[in-house]
Amino acid sequence: MTITRRPFAAVIIPHFNDYERLQRCLGALWHAGVPEDIEVMVVDNGSSPAVVVSGEFPGLRLVVEPLKGAANARNRGVAETTAPRLWFLDADCVPAPDWLDQARVVCDRASIVGGEVEVFDESVGRRSGAQGFEALFAFDCQAYVEQMGFAVTANLLTTRELFERAGPFIDGVPEDKEWCYRAVQAGANIVYEPRLRVRHPSRSDWTALRRKWRRLTQEAWSDQRRKPYGKIRWAVRSALVMISGIAHLPRVVSTDKLCVSEKVLTALTLLRLRAVRGLWMIGQITGAQP
Repeated sequence: MTITRRPFAAVIIPHFNDYERLQRCLGALWHAGVPEDIEVMVVDNGSSPAVVVSGEFPGLRLVVEPLKGAANARNRGVAETTAPRLWFLDADCVPAPDWLDQARVVCDRASIVGGEVEVFDESVGRRSGAQGFEALFAFDCQAYVEQMGFAVTANLLTTRELFERAGPFIDGVPEDKEWCYRAVQAGANIVYEPRLRVRHPSRSDWTALRRKWRRLTQEAWSDQRRKPYGKIRWAVRSALVMISGIAHLPRVVSTDKLCVSEKVLTALTLLRLRAVRGLWMIGQITGAQP
């Protein structure tokens, strides 16, 4: 693949120390065939050892962004391309075989197009509580777009014109949600597109799940604390989070995605995680947590 003119679109993939999954993501794109007018760019966030471009992926661009954070890596990717359409993937996602074809078809439906993210397990056998939780609660992309007004950057299409109008991603907050809200305020429209599909691995155990939600809770607090009555809203939200596990138990019980033993593990993980998140949030208000 050789870019000889302004590309139709750029696929921007931030990466940090996740080589095997990055290889899998790129392999899925190249196996399907990358058209000459599509630029694929990996923005490495200072991995150690450094990422090396493989001859297995001809035409792949590698850019290094030393400033930590996926938001900064995505911003660097935008700055490094002239493409009028910006298509975002995460390095741990596996795009469907027709992802590039579907992206071309649907990208002009709206100024922001949010696709579907399907969760899969990287291990075989009985699901852990973390994997069961992720299978049920990790992504609800249609609700994110149609009810909450944002799309996740794991599978998001937009335009350079909108990006320049709305401004860059901001590190340290829920960057996809914050950016989409800002873009909509700047006049963007957003749609959900189920034909645009990627697969995302589940967190395999409590440690990985806890790390994910610790980061998300910290980012959400960093955003919320800047707003009027932010601490009051956060206190109310912390109480709702702590009791929400009970409210979501019927979803665990009724699902056909899990066997009985997996449902038990998932229910325990759900209650544990929601309780821990609530305590984190209270600690953030009181200063016991950053």
